[in-house]
Amino acid sequence: MACPVLCCSSLPNAGHLSCPILSCPVLFCLVLSRLRTKRTLIEQKLVAAANLIIRELDSENKLSHKAKKILTNLRAKLLSTSKIDEDEDEEEEEVSDIEKRIDSVKTKTMIWTYEPDEVKEYLKQVDGLRQLVERLESLNPSKDSEQHRLLTKANGVLSTSIHRIEGLFKRTLVYNRYNFVPTRVRSSEDDGIDAIVSFMDDSNDDDIERDGIRKGKNLHLIDPEAIPDLKSIASIMSGTNYRRKCIDSFISVRKDVLDDLLFILEIEKSSIEDVWKMKQAALSSKIKRWGKAMRIFLRIYLASEKFLCEQIFGQDESVSALYFSDTSKASILQFLNFAEAFAIGRHKPKKILTVLGMHDALANLTRDIESIYPQEDQSYLRFKIRDVLSSVRYNAGATFYEFTNVVRFHESNVVVPNGEIHPLTRYVMNYVTTLAGYKNSLNIIFNKHSERYDQDSSSLLETTLAFENDNVNEISSSSPMGLRLRSLMSILESNLEKKSRSYKEKALGHLFLMNNVHHMGEKVERSKLKTILGDDWIRENYQKFQHYSMSYERYTWSPILELFREEEVYNLDSSSSKTKTLFKKRLQKFHTMFKEIYKSQTGWLIPNNQLRDEMRISISEKVIPAYRTSIFRAGNRIDEKYIKYSAEDLKNYLLDLFEGSPASL
Repeated sequence: MACPVLCCSSLPNAGHLSCPILSCPVLFCLVLSRLRTKRTLIEQKLVAAANLIIRELDSENKLSHKAKKILTNLRAKLLSTSKIDEDEDEEEEEVSDIEKRIDSVKTKTMIWTYEPDEVKEYLKQVDGLRQLVERLESLNPSKDSEQHRLLTKANGVLSTSIHRIEGLFKRTLVYNRYNFVPTRVRSSEDDGIDAIVSFMDDSNDDDIERDGIRKGKNLHLIDPEAIPDLKSIASIMSGTNYRRKCIDSFISVRKDVLDDLLFILEIEKSSIEDVWKMKQAALSSKIKRWGKAMRIFLRIYLASEKFLCEQIFGQDESVSALYFSDTSKASILQFLNFAEAFAIGRHKPKKILTVLGMHDALANLTRDIESIYPQEDQSYLRFKIRDVLSSVRYNAGATFYEFTNVVRFHESNVVVPNGEIHPLTRYVMNYVTTLAGYKNSLNIIFNKHSERYDQDSSSLLETTLAFENDNVNEISSSSPMGLRLRSLMSILESNLEKKSRSYKEKALGHLFLMNNVHHMGEKVERSKLKTILGDDWIRENYQKFQHYSMSYERYTWSPILELFREEEVYNLDSSSSKTKTLFKKRLQKFHTMFKEIYKSQTGWLIPNNQLRDEMRISISEKVIPAYRTSIFRAGNRIDEKYIKYSAEDLKNYLLDLFEGSPASL
C-alpha cells in the first residue's frame, strides 16, 4: 500500500485537502523522522562508496572502459552540484550587498545640508542605485522572485532619492545664480537699455565679437563651482525615467531668470491698438530700443544661457539644445510679440521709415536666431521670426504701394500761384531720397513681395531674380527699387502735368513743370537716387526740363521776337512814311507786351538761384540783340520819344523776372 504522505503531496493543491497524516501531529512527526533517517542512511552509503572509489583509484589496478565512463559521469555530476551551491552562496551575498546599498541611500534625508564632499558621495550612491535598477530591469524578473523584490525596493528608494536631488538641483540653480549688474547706476534721465549694458551701443554694434559671446565667455550666469554638481544631478535624472522632471525643474528656474531680464529690458506684451496709437517719433524710438534690447538678449544673455545648457547637459548635444530651446522659447515669443503687433497694423505712408527700421532690426536678428537655434527640433523659432519678418516686409511693400496711390490720386484745388515747386513734389522727393538709405532692404522687399501688392509690374518680377541672396547689394536702374522709383516718378510727373493745365497762362504752366522737373533731377543728382534711378533716367529728366523751358520761352517771348523779324521793319533805308509808321506801331506793341510780361513774370518764381540766372541769361541772349538791332537800324529816322527803353534798360529789367514779387514799369 502506497504511503499516505506521497499520496497527498502528489495531488494538485495538496495543501488544501484533508489528510489523516497531516491531521494527526504524532503520526506526522513519526513519518518525518523516518524520512530523515532514510536520508541519513543514503548519505552514509554515498560516503562509503566514495571511500571505496578512492581506494580503488589509489591502487594500481587498471579500470575498465565502463568504469572510466561511470567515474566521468560522476565527476560531472559532482561539479554541477558544487557550482549550484557556489552560485547560491554568491547570490545570497549579492542580495545582501544590494540590500545594504539600498539601505545606505534610503537613510539620507536633508542632503542640501551636507558638505560638498558628502553631496558628491551621495550623488555617486544614487547613480549606483540607478545603474542597479537598470541591471535588475534588464533581467525581467518574475513577480515572485527575489530579484523582483529587490527591484521594487530599489525603485522606491530611487524615486525618493530623485525627489531629493531634484530639490537640490533647484536650490543649486537658484542660490548660485549670478545677477548681471549694470556698469552704471540707472537714473531717471538714463535710457533703460543704455543703463543695462553701456558697452553696447549703435556705434560699435558691428564690432561685437559674436563668436566669443556665443561661447559664453562674456557672462557667467551660474557660479562655475556649482556646475559639476548640476551636471552630475542632470546626468542621473536624465539617465532614468525622470528626464521630464529634470527638464521642468531647469526650465522653471531659468525661465524666471529670463523673465526678470525681460522686465529689466522693459519688454512687455503689446497689442496692435497700442502700437499703432503711438506717434511716429515715439514708435521709432521704441523700435530702436526694442532692437537694441533684442540684440543684448540674444547676443549676450541667450548666448550665455546656451553655453550654460551645454555645460550641464553637454553629454548629448540634442538634449542640451532641447533644454535651451524650451527655456528660452517663451522669452523669444514675447520679444516677437511687439514686431507681430507692428506688422499687422495699418499701412500709413508717413510711417514707412518706421516700418523699414523694424524690418532692418528683424533682418539682423534673424541671423542671430538662426545661429543660436541651429537644431532641427528648434526650427519653430527660426520659422517664427522668418514669418514675422515676412509680415513686416509685406507691410513695408504695401505701405509704399499706398504711398504710390496717394501720389497718383492726389488732387488739390489750390494752384501754386507763381509756378514754383509744388508741395507734392517736395514731399515725394524728400520721401524717396530718404528711402534711398534703405536701398538694400527695399530691393529685397520689392523682390519678395511685389506680386502681393502690385498687379501692374509683371516685368518687375522678371528683372529682380538676380537680387536674391548674394546679389541684393547690386543697385542699378534695373533693380527692384530702381524700377519701382522710376514708376513713382512717372506717376508724379503725370499728376504735375494735370495740375499744370489749371493755369490760364500756358507759359506759367510750362514754367511750373520746368521748376518741378528740375527739382526732381536736382534731388536725384545730389543723393543716392542717382545710382538707383540710373543715367538713363537722369538723361530723360534733363530732356523734359529742356522741353518745358523752351516751351515757356516760346509762349512768352516768341511773339515779341516776331515783332522784329518782319521785312518791313528792317527795310529802313526807305524814307517812306509807311515803314516808319509800321515800326512805331511795332515798337509801341513791344513796349506794351514787355510791360505786361514784366508785371506778371516778376511775380513768377524760379526758386533755384542758378536756374533763375540761367533763364534770365537765355532770355536776354534772345531779346536784347533783336531789340538793339532794330533800334540801331532805325537810327535818327525814329523820334526818341518812341524808344522808351535802351538795350541796357531791358537787360536790367530782365534781371527782375522770376523773383516772386510782382512789380510794374
